[in-house]
Amino acid sequence: MSQNSYPEIGYLRLPQVLKLFPVGKSTWWQGVKSGKYPSSVKLSSRVTAWRVEDIRKLIEGASK
Repeated sequence: MSQNSYPEIGYLRLPQVLKLFPVGKSTWWQGVKSGKYPSSVKLSSRVTAWRVEDIRKLIEGASK
C-alpha cells in the first residue's frame, strides 16, 4: 500500500499506519509515548487516528 493512495489531508487508523510504517503495535505505541512517532488524535471515545500529513512527514524523514 502506497502513501500516495491516501488523501493529502485526513486521518489514518492504526492498521493503515502500520502498513505504511511497518513496526509492531507495541513498538508504535512506545514511539508515540516517547515522541519518536506523531501523537494520535481521539476522534471519539473509541476511535484513535493519526493525521495523514504527520504520517507522510514521518515516512519522508525515515527514507532520508
